[in-house]
Amino acid sequence: MKKLVIIGGGFAGSLIAKNCENYFDTTLIDSKDFFEFTPGILRTIVQPSHAKKIQVLHKEYLKKTNFIRSLVTNVDKKYVSVKDKKIPYDYLVIASGSSYVRLIKELDTVLVSRIKTLQQNYDKLLKAKKVLIIGGSFVGVELAAEIATHFPDKNITIIEATPHLISRNNPKASTYAEDFMKKHNVKFILEEKIIEKNKTLLTDKWRKVNADIIFSCVGIKPNSLFMEKNFKDKINEHCYLKVNDYLQLAGFNNIFVAGDVTDIKEEKLAQNAENHAYLISKNLKLLLKNKSLIAYNSKPRIMVISLGKLDGILIYKQFTLTGIIPGIMKTVIEKMFMRKL
Repeated sequence: MKKLVIIGGGFAGSLIAKNCENYFDTTLIDSKDFFEFTPGILRTIVQPSHAKKIQVLHKEYLKKTNFIRSLVTNVDKKYVSVKDKKIPYDYLVIASGSSYVRLIKELDTVLVSRIKTLQQNYDKLLKAKKVLIIGGSFVGVELAAEIATHFPDKNITIIEATPHLISRNNPKASTYAEDFMKKHNVKFILEEKIIEKNKTLLTDKWRKVNADIIFSCVGIKPNSLFMEKNFKDKINEHCYLKVNDYLQLAGFNNIFVAGDVTDIKEEKLAQNAENHAYLISKNLKLLLKNKSLIAYNSKPRIMVISLGKLDGILIYKQFTLTGIIPGIMKTVIEKMFMRKL
């Protein structure tokens, strides 16, 4: 059997491994030994037990795949390096995702990209009176809503550089999010950025900000560092990997790229990563048969933003649905995907 190596066990990597392990000698490399449903991780900061519902060990849903828990240090045209080991491949899938970077170097900030980090800060959140959330995109808004609905006594502030919360979405969605925050006594400061000077937190308009705990929801960077040595020309100026119409790394027939790390201009959503996974799985099998590949069709997807357990926003292009239905939908989507694995 041809050797297939997959880097990353998130939405794309896990599904590709599951779909292809009967057709290839498959190896999955991930920094953790489980899949986690990332759209649901924000709830774990207020309800740590929720982690059990959105995590599953890779070995539980992958029956034939070789699993290696490690960070990838380098990728060559013939093998993938992890620590002191080189893993050869005939086909490679890069689904390494993205992560938050620490924009404020000296102050203790919580990066919201991992369940483990959020759980470690649960006790600190319980004790905190003042909570600061940097970033008013859908991640920052969801986090603020989780904290506000679970701990209504907290003094919560969101700082966002644009004129509105979730500003990339349509005005109705932004207005609903802002009204929700006002209703739950969440303060939001718009058109200001956080800067740091001598360990004092300020905005770029010299507003001083105090907080007992700080959550950073900005500064996402694709995980592509391991490609720099041998594929530097395939990385764009924002660290995304360049792909062709078939989700192959530009110039390579046997290397595919999926999820957040691609340079495709679309929202970095779990459902887009899932669609990448299904297409790449099909194209890998078509390559085995020497058949023509299927092109990826990027298009707007439905986005569901939860505002606590019983409220939310559903967005599709200019259509917006608000209230309890999208709030419940987030939970339903989570359960359906976990069952799928």
